[in-house]
Amino acid sequence: MNIIYEYEEVKNQDLINYINDTPSLHKYFKQDWGKLKARQYCGIINHNGEDFYILPKIANNDDSDTNLNIFIYMLIYSNDINIQNEDLASAQNHKSNNILEVFIQIFAKNLFLQLQKGICKEYVTEQDNLTVLRGKYLINENLKYNFTKSKIYCEFDEFSMDNELNQFFLYAINTLMNYTKNKKLLKMCKLVLDEVSFKKFDIDNLHIHFNRLNNRFKDSFEFALLLLKKSIPVFEKDKKSFAFLFDMNELFEDFIGNIYKSIDSSTILQNERNFGNLKLIPDVVCDDLIIDIKYKLVEDKKKLSRDDKYQMFVYGTNFGIKDTMLLYPEHRNKKVNEDLKLGKDDKMIELKMRSIDLDFDGGYDEYIYEIKNRLENINES
Repeated sequence: MNIIYEYEEVKNQDLINYINDTPSLHKYFKQDWGKLKARQYCGIINHNGEDFYILPKIANNDDSDTNLNIFIYMLIYSNDINIQNEDLASAQNHKSNNILEVFIQIFAKNLFLQLQKGICKEYVTEQDNLTVLRGKYLINENLKYNFTKSKIYCEFDEFSMDNELNQFFLYAINTLMNYTKNKKLLKMCKLVLDEVSFKKFDIDNLHIHFNRLNNRFKDSFEFALLLLKKSIPVFEKDKKSFAFLFDMNELFEDFIGNIYKSIDSSTILQNERNFGNLKLIPDVVCDDLIIDIKYKLVEDKKKLSRDDKYQMFVYGTNFGIKDTMLLYPEHRNKKVNEDLKLGKDDKMIELKMRSIDLDFDGGYDEYIYEIKNRLENINES
């Protein structure tokens, strides 16, 4: 398995040339004194059929298996992926399957199971020339299209599988086929949706609504969105290559935020508030604590930036919460445990700097349970 760690140098010359020649990949890497280095994006790049993993440095012993497993656990939990034990075991079998390949199979399997229970049908408004009246009689269309009285142009509601949700699934299936070698399950899903018309989608501008009739497809919809948004196609010179990369800043924030939410349901994530012309969005707001989650290495308060101090002071002052915390990932057993006071007198804000150890060698459920315990202990410290 080809391993590249975040912020470290890429040493495979063929991959270096490929990245330099591919503009869509430039944002994920940087040139540093003539060396190409990874940024904070982790996942997989497939080039010429070869997989290159970019992993976070989480495990204290730099064990690639542990780092990859924890990365997968964070992805699953952050995105509320409904995954079975056998699927999880397959996702961890990275020596024979890349992450994207396995996630596509999980998506296809879950979608096919739902389609077997019954295809989602909705009332869709259609217009057609019919021999008998159905629905609403369209006078102008009749004058335009019918020169005889043998047909009637009507508008009517049809309980149909050719609706927007199924059209999206068909679009996702066709797109994801480009990224997987094992297309069997995707083809089975496509066969079930054979009466659905193909339509292209802008995944950043979707307006699909869920109700009691189609809600069982919501997990598959959200899983498909994740795969489509994070998959970066690079098709050049008849070679199919792709990247499947996640910003660790966002992943760490989502993961820790969701853990906090599971500990206390009253916790508010990404709480956007306007104070006059000032818009503030702290990561986590509890009853008596504001937490900002930062995926970066800070060893002590001497390394804390003025901007971060100011940000936490502004949060505490405007939200009326005196206790604040900056939470970082622990890096190579270097714990962050500092207390600061920002401001003075009645405007003083207490700031804790804390780090959480994300390293754990065990199963998914055990890992989530352990991280919850560690966060609770941090809050009490």
